[in-house]
Amino acid sequence: MAKCEVRGNDYDKSFELIAAGARHIFDSFECAIQAIAPVCEHCKCRVIGHGTEVAGVMAACSRQGAAVVPQGGNTGLVGASVPRNGEVLVSLRRLAAIGEVDEAIGQVTVGAGVTLAALQDAARAAGQDAALDFGARDSCTVGGVVACDAGGARALRHGTARAHVAGLEAVLADGSIVSRLAGLTKDNAGYNLPQLLVGSEGTLGNITRVRWKLAPLLAARVAALVPLQTAREAADLLRALRADAPSLESCDFFLDEGLELVLEHQQRESPIKDRSPFYVLAECAAQSDPTEELAAALEDAGIDDALIADDTASRRGLWTLREGHTDAINAAGVPHKLDIGVPLRELDRFIDAVPGAVEQAGAERVILFGHLGDGNVHVNVLGADPDDERPDEAVLELAIKCGGTISAEHGVGVAKAAYLERARGPAELAAMRAIKRALDPQNLLNPGAVLAVTREP
Repeated sequence: MAKCEVRGNDYDKSFELIAAGARHIFDSFECAIQAIAPVCEHCKCRVIGHGTEVAGVMAACSRQGAAVVPQGGNTGLVGASVPRNGEVLVSLRRLAAIGEVDEAIGQVTVGAGVTLAALQDAARAAGQDAALDFGARDSCTVGGVVACDAGGARALRHGTARAHVAGLEAVLADGSIVSRLAGLTKDNAGYNLPQLLVGSEGTLGNITRVRWKLAPLLAARVAALVPLQTAREAADLLRALRADAPSLESCDFFLDEGLELVLEHQQRESPIKDRSPFYVLAECAAQSDPTEELAAALEDAGIDDALIADDTASRRGLWTLREGHTDAINAAGVPHKLDIGVPLRELDRFIDAVPGAVEQAGAERVILFGHLGDGNVHVNVLGADPDDERPDEAVLELAIKCGGTISAEHGVGVAKAAYLERARGPAELAAMRAIKRALDPQNLLNPGAVLAVTREP
């Protein structure tokens, strides 16, 4: 392996040397082999924490023909941020600058390595709200969130990450930088390249900065846990809440089997005396207390046994039942984790059919939870060999049959790339490949992610 030494600002030379080795991890401040190879005692390279150095890395890799895998918090579940064939791993975690919040227009520019939690804190300190949240907030990064177009529970009201991208900066495959960070609401001069890069999972460019659109901070909150019998009843409840509770911000669900697993793992008693097969966890947020609004909406919907949490501690207690699913499932075994989406009208059908589908594929049980408001279901299959792809295929095929998608917010990555044509069709896949060839003709950016690598005849 080449010995790499940097003196002064001689970055280009070091990039060339390491790209030739193609087994290093580039970090915003330091380059070292981590996790996938022994530590290189000779590598003393330094990369300053902004996009121009990422551009230098990409330009050198392009000249060497070295493929690149970008990585943020590495919290993804589909393999998109993990090197697979000796690619250069470009870590963006130290692109952690947070700009000044523009309170007048509700925007802030942040580096790709800023964690979602840090973005939330910065927004809150300025009386604003990042308006996106999920369990991996402390470790996932904004660049990865945007690259996967992640959503979380609050997408019902605020949309996925795409809705919050007012602009971005990215480094393309040849090292050139595209930057649109003005945050203009009206700007239709040419193609919207930032939106093209959202959800592209590092296959079209490396996102280095994001202009994030904030929302007003709504401090008054109330949550309700509602026991129900079926997903159809839950859909009816959601319809009523959206009509009668305009402050509704999130509406998640889980099943009794998952609740039991969480209670055992957390060693706590159930807050619900009379258990039910299905539970909806709804939360409202407003400038003034929305408790009466939510209570009235539940009453109008015929709900008389909801558990209302109108203070911070009790709300967090309810949300730990939902967010605690991940840890409880991991403690029960090595799960196959799948993230799919189905139309709300098909949710009942999917939930009823998926246990039998995974059992026929050789698994023992399945734990479901998700976001009712957008049809996003997190499917956790237990009791299958980690390398057995049959349960995954059964779940994804069922989602497609229900008119849904193979990926709602985790991305396609490597794990689902082979299923993309079945989900999107040959014409759409051909269009995606044409875009990929135009922006990355050497296929250096995260090869094999999203679009499966094909052999030329």
